[in-house]
Formats: sequence, structure tokens, C-alpha cells
Amino acid sequence: MSRPISRRTFLCIAGGALVVPTSSWAANEVPPLLDHILLGCSVLDRGIAFILERTGVRAAFGGVHPGRGTQNALASLGARRYLEIIAPDPKQSGPLQYPVLTKLTEPRLIGWAAHPSDLQSVAAKLTKSSIAAIGPTPGSRRRSDGRVLQWKTLTLTDNVADLLPFFIEWSTDSIHPSEDSPKGCSLVRFEAVSPQPQSLSKQADLLDLDIRIVKGDKPQLRATIAGARAQVTLTS
Repeated sequence: MSRPISRRTFLCIAGGALVVPTSSWAANEVPPLLDHILLGCSVLDRGIAFILERTGVRAAFGGVHPGRGTQNALASLGARRYLEIIAPDPKQSGPLQYPVLTKLTEPRLIGWAAHPSDLQSVAAKLTKSSIAAIGPTPGSRRRSDGRVLQWKTLTLTDNVADLLPFFIEWSTDSIHPSEDSPKGCSLVRFEAVSPQPQSLSKQADLLDLDIRIVKGDKPQLRATIAGARAQVTLTS
């Protein structure tokens, strides 16, 4: 995978806000390395209905995450991108990977994942830069058809408001979820909002992320999805 152009080559900071040449927006509305976005909800069926009502696309049940207390449903967002609707799995006991899921009164974004070409290289870069992270850690999920998907993840220890992604590297023998999840949606824009956009931009540069960053009163992720029925903007 080719290395994305660093944001520092075209970001300009003026008056505390990020100003980006308009010619760059069209090509960078979505980070090139974005793998998937996570839409959290307290009950999986409610999350599926939420997306169906707004886009006209019904996400398909993906499977469960053993030992992590969650289950998911998926919808493709185009080549190598997908939406993961994630909720507690009532059949599992033990700690929940995302405790916030039980507190959600409506679906909202809880994070995103990026797919670097070499996860181990990212881990080495973080270590060299004295940035704490967990991993690479193996993960898996059993699909409804019995097949097991496998991957490795690298998670930043300090990730304020989850504006930065975790990193994922899929096993070479695993089908990427975007390939066989229900089609009909596309991700047309993905951005991070921060009261301190300059600081966040420096972190994004270090991680080779080409993400649109705008200034706002509170930290937030925003994803705009175009569906068969309409266009919807999801927020954290």
C-alpha cells in the first residue's frame, strides 16, 4: 500500500483554525488508511434498524467476539471500508471491551480503525517516539457461516476522546468484511473535531494519518454516509 501524503504538506494554521486548500478536500474527505468505523449501541437490533431507517441498507449480522462481550453487524462502505455496528452480546459473561455500550441511549460513533501496510513497523515507530500502545494483539471473530476471521490490532494507550484510530492488520487468509457485507452505502466524509486541532494534527502526522481535522468546542468524530435512501451523518 502506498504511503499517504502527510497532512503537514498542505495544512496551514491561521487564527487557531485549520485552513486547508480547497483543491485538497476532494481527494482527502476520507483518510486513505481508514478500515472501518464503529457505531456503538446498547442493543444490536436497534443499531441495525437505525442504519436501515436512515440509509435503506440493512446491515448483516457478523458474529461475536469471544471473550470481549460483544457482537456486531456489518455494512460495506466501499472498497476496503465498512461500518461495524457493535453492541453487547447477552450470551457472554465477563468484562465488556467497550463498557460505554451499555450506557448508550442511541447509536453513536465510538471509534475507528486504520489499516497500515505493516503493523509491526507502526509499533516500532510508536516505541521509538515514546508513545505507549498495546499490541500487536491477536483477535478473532466467528462468522455466522462458521468461518473465523483473524487479525492483529495495535491500540494507543493515550487517545483523548478516541479521535485517533486503533490499527488493524487482517490475516492474509481472512476475507475483508467490506467484500461480502451488504452493499449500498459509501463513506463520503470522515473528520475529527477538536478544540486543539494543531496538537491533534501533529499526532495524526506522526501516525501517517491523512484525516481532516476541524476546530470545534468539543472533541468529536463525524462520518457522513450516503445510502440508497438518504445521506446520514453519524457523530461520537
